[in-house]
Amino acid sequence: MLRREQNELLTQTGPNTPGGRLFRKYWIPALLVEELPNAECAPVRVKLLSERLLAFRDTRDRYGLIDEFCAHRGVSLWFGRNEEGGLRCPYHGWKYDYTGQCVEVPSEPEESGFCKKIKLKSYPLVERGGVLWTYMGPPDKRPPLPEWEFATVPREQSFTSKRLQECNWLQAMEGGIDSSHVSFLHRGELSSDPLFKGAKGNQYNLGDTRPVFEVAESPGGLYVGARRNTEDGNYYWRITQWVMPSFTMIPPRGNHPVHGHFWIPIDDENCWAWSFDYHALRPLTASEIAAMRDGKGIHVRYVPGTFRPMANKDNDYLIDREAQKAGRTYSGVAGIAMQDASMQESMGPIVDRTKENLVSTDNGIIMARHRLLRAIKDLIEKDATPPGVNTQHQRVRSASVVLEPGQAFADAATDALNVRPGVAHSTV
Repeated sequence: MLRREQNELLTQTGPNTPGGRLFRKYWIPALLVEELPNAECAPVRVKLLSERLLAFRDTRDRYGLIDEFCAHRGVSLWFGRNEEGGLRCPYHGWKYDYTGQCVEVPSEPEESGFCKKIKLKSYPLVERGGVLWTYMGPPDKRPPLPEWEFATVPREQSFTSKRLQECNWLQAMEGGIDSSHVSFLHRGELSSDPLFKGAKGNQYNLGDTRPVFEVAESPGGLYVGARRNTEDGNYYWRITQWVMPSFTMIPPRGNHPVHGHFWIPIDDENCWAWSFDYHALRPLTASEIAAMRDGKGIHVRYVPGTFRPMANKDNDYLIDREAQKAGRTYSGVAGIAMQDASMQESMGPIVDRTKENLVSTDNGIIMARHRLLRAIKDLIEKDATPPGVNTQHQRVRSASVVLEPGQAFADAATDALNVRPGVAHSTV
């Protein structure tokens, strides 16, 4: 368990909080590129790390991420007119460019230079791999652009979605590094979901529901190894990558695309669950993409016009008790993503970790919390760059492998845990 003050340290990410300072050291996903589909399209509200922002794409296809509110009288610029290289507030005509600089105040003479004194807070917004990324930290500490493999392979080899999750980012992320629940919560989907079924590793997941966990520090975070017995006396290892602060990559199954998440705070009680699938060697098939858009695998179907899942807390996640009794779904909630989200949201907006009773299978979660707390302490006391900012820490893979007893998984799978261009993921 954590002490109350430790829980607050890890779950609060607003401006001027220690956790917020940590997140502001990284490039984080802000929007899907299709949310700003063309020049002078409608602006989009964006809330990240408890800051209300506005994204737009100007006449020259430049992306801007600026304070949502006009510096004049605080009108939301979401109502603004995207025209002629900037966004114009419809209330009194103040106009801002993609950097947040005010370029026109119609009521003031141009020679006064008044508009040059007005500049909204702004952050860079850069496209990579179908995602618009932003960096919200000190400009002089801006790191290189992200190098995650899913964002650097050809676009036809990757698919990314996002969904609203109505709980704090940490409890969502902790679910992403907890392999022990797969044998229970997701057991029905292992044999039915088109993006999971057919893999030999599924048999090991279902055959051994008492995995042994071993966790090792990696340069960027943790290797979380879950060991299960095979029929021939060897061990089936599923090795999850966690890279600070909130990237997780789930071990692959068969020749299916590999997938993972970013858990990005909106505010302290909501987060964006970003979900990606990609294959290192081939384009995704039409049937794979169709399944992802239909909410299979780790993706969801949305309430039309939103990124909120159709199954949500207001409709009890469309739970089907008959399917639960019949064993078609272990929890009665359909879909891997919503099975996870329903459990995590049920804990409340911010779970009280002082009441936990942790066991050996929670070692990955325990070590992740310690690593985050250590990074925050080093950042506050030494202004140290945290793990995961270095792009070399991002060139990683998850892996599923079968090893003989006595082999240390992190050593035996070293090559499999790093990006090797032109080489497939290690999978079972």
